[in-house]
Amino acid sequence: MKNRMKDLRAARGWSQADLADRLGVSRQTIIAIERGKYDPSLPLAFSIARTFGQAIEDIFSPEA
Repeated sequence: MKNRMKDLRAARGWSQADLADRLGVSRQTIIAIERGKYDPSLPLAFSIARTFGQAIEDIFSPEA
């Protein structure tokens, strides 16, 4: 799954560790999601969307 997390995080000046702390996950989880190696659970995807003030569909999209 493609995502815009890295761009959204960078636009806010947050490190991967900052975002991980806000979401209550490990930095390794953030790295894996940003690289497309791990798809977040639905509850985590909702938390990510809330944290960025975006709709899930605006952050995540299926790979073509």
